[in-house]
Amino acid sequence: MTLKDSVEAVVAGLGDIRSELEDFYMDLHAHPELGHQEHRTAIQVAERLRSCSYQVRDGIGGTGVVGVLANGDGPTVLLRADMDALPVREETGLPYASTAGAEDASGRRVPVAHACGHDMHVTCLLGAARLMAAARASWQGTLLALFQPAEEPGDGADRMLADGLTGRVPHPDVAFAQHVLPYPAGQVGTRAGSFLSAADNIKITVHGRGAHGSAPQAAIDPVVMAAMIVVRLQTIVSRELAATQPAVLTVGSVQAGTSGNVIPESAELLLNVRTYDEETRQAVLAAVRRIAKAECAASGALREPQVEEGTRFPPTVNDAAVTREVAAAFTAVFGEEAGTAELQSASEDFSRIPDAFGVPYTYWALGCVDPDLYQGARQRGSVAQDIPVNHSPRFAPVLQPTLDTGVQALVAAALTRLARPDRTSP
Repeated sequence: MTLKDSVEAVVAGLGDIRSELEDFYMDLHAHPELGHQEHRTAIQVAERLRSCSYQVRDGIGGTGVVGVLANGDGPTVLLRADMDALPVREETGLPYASTAGAEDASGRRVPVAHACGHDMHVTCLLGAARLMAAARASWQGTLLALFQPAEEPGDGADRMLADGLTGRVPHPDVAFAQHVLPYPAGQVGTRAGSFLSAADNIKITVHGRGAHGSAPQAAIDPVVMAAMIVVRLQTIVSRELAATQPAVLTVGSVQAGTSGNVIPESAELLLNVRTYDEETRQAVLAAVRRIAKAECAASGALREPQVEEGTRFPPTVNDAAVTREVAAAFTAVFGEEAGTAELQSASEDFSRIPDAFGVPYTYWALGCVDPDLYQGARQRGSVAQDIPVNHSPRFAPVLQPTLDTGVQALVAAALTRLARPDRTSP
């Protein structure tokens, strides 16, 4: 029996549960929850796992859930999905669009939407978990279905680990995850080595001397300092890094003052830095500090700037051997729809989990855009303009074939290790 035969045997029941999975997805999409608030989602996930005989560990790190299905001797495979949504007002026009709101970590009331596709990730993993439970004759070993909270703020994996995750579930031999990206639905893309960037969030506070807007000579203007820092920061990637050394630096927020005729005492900049290796990361962070300090000195600031490092995401670096196995499985199952994914400047905290267990992993791209819509935009040369990307208020995966493909991809990856040893080849 080939791996493709094993996958087909497991997903044979997909047609029987497809409608139920689609209904679950639409309900989840309409009821999104921010990171660390995924209570409704976690309850529903745990209930569905228990209904197909998984041993459930819930409340890990707050709202994290892991389903454990032991099926004889063999390897242990971890499949992970993230559950949280974003503080975004949805503008998709879908009949099941979110109208939800919630209080964020600072107590502000914000709109909430699944603008990054985590609802699709949850639904696909529940579908794969259910199919694996119903087809135990086709595999052996142990399956871990892990549903992680708070990927967006970047501390969900850490909280699960701090709450004893590694001692509360069987030790996996390998870990897998997927993410919807704005490529044609039905496609899957793997990439060995670097796939997602590391991310560093930085706050710079510059200190000046306030004065009346009509008397700038009496002030040390922090708005001008901030403006010069913003401009100068853009030269780090363009002038200090080689063209073969990818990085992204974005200043996403500049805050200063409350009135047009008052020069304020200080200004605050919020930065985001994306890099793919530690050497580049350290070079960029050092340059940020150097530039902030130098611009303040050039303006005659009486105090050095405060440069504070905030949330950090690790890089996602896929294991080469594991990725080859999964790529071969995807080619066998999906044919020409399986390919190589592009390097991504987005970031994830998934890798903290397999790193904590000390096991290899691979993480792949799952296309989610209507193929005809994507092809039309490609022919017009307007993909970047016409195809909403993750975190856009207009982003939402097309329900099918995204859902079917995501379920099958998780099953295929799991079976690269769990299929019975009488199979011969991918």
